[in-house]
Amino acid sequence: MKKTLLFILTLAAISCGSNNHISETSEVTITNVTKYANTITPTDLKNHLYIFASDEFEGRNTGTPGQKKASEYLKYFYINNNIQSPLGGNNYFQDIPTEHLNPNLNPSENVLAFIEGSEKPNEIIVISAHLDHLGTNNEEIYNGADDDGSGNVAILEIAEAFKKAVEDGNGPKRSILFLHVTGEEKGLLGSKYYVNNPIFPLKNTITNLNIDMIGRVDEIHEDGNPNYIYLIGSDKLSSELHNLSEEINEKFTQIDLDYKYNDEEDPNRFYYRSDHYNFAKNNIPIIFYFNGTHQDYHRPSDTPDKINYELLQKRTQLVFYTAWEIANRENRIVVDK
Repeated sequence: MKKTLLFILTLAAISCGSNNHISETSEVTITNVTKYANTITPTDLKNHLYIFASDEFEGRNTGTPGQKKASEYLKYFYINNNIQSPLGGNNYFQDIPTEHLNPNLNPSENVLAFIEGSEKPNEIIVISAHLDHLGTNNEEIYNGADDDGSGNVAILEIAEAFKKAVEDGNGPKRSILFLHVTGEEKGLLGSKYYVNNPIFPLKNTITNLNIDMIGRVDEIHEDGNPNYIYLIGSDKLSSELHNLSEEINEKFTQIDLDYKYNDEEDPNRFYYRSDHYNFAKNNIPIIFYFNGTHQDYHRPSDTPDKINYELLQKRTQLVFYTAWEIANRENRIVVDK
């Protein structure tokens, strides 16, 4: 059951017929996108994350029973919400054999769900996050609430919002693939396997929006403005995607878009360190959403009680609004770099 929002977005709608800019609303084309964004709530995000990053899942190390439980949790969310699998039936797993992971790892799987576009179903937007984490060490559980439990629960809420739009007859024109990849902590293995064995041709994949840690505030911002998100890669392949992203944020969420880590000279090289990079290597425009590292990064103390759920909501809504515009505009995103 959805609860009252802590954030009330006042801008009502966007048109779905844009070319290069966010178009003005009209009585004919108006779709109340805010109605669906408002189904993404702190309460629902919190309820999911307290399960997904619980001790029961034992840190979700790739191929372990705890990671398998996490995959099952994602699968049954999609089944229970009548969001279909692109693989058919109740098979939501893209199995990854051991030889594609590491000889020392058990076989694992990516989890996939799919909403088919109403007008351009063969053009695919991929929204991704990695479902694995570090497991256990010295009897301590690395729960990975922010890294990357936050990204996975964000995708669940985004998928549910799109599903409600479909039920109202306002489904996206293009298709959306919700992709939870395994093996990121082992070297981006799940996303690498997907792009080498895509469910849909990569030439039809128009954008990847990748979410990896969006539930916390880093040390740079903890004494200042927490209303920020780092964006990485939005301008690397498509100036149109970058401009669209900024316009959507200005129109709906007004988050401070911080490009500190987008700098090619940044020593952290975050652009190369999460799953979007395997899409970017294939000339697919990407945006990487990231809150930066903090004192609990890759530690057992990365627990769900430390997540800022109102901020997680707002950042999740930004991804949803961006995906909505990409899915519904007249032309696909242009690669011009």
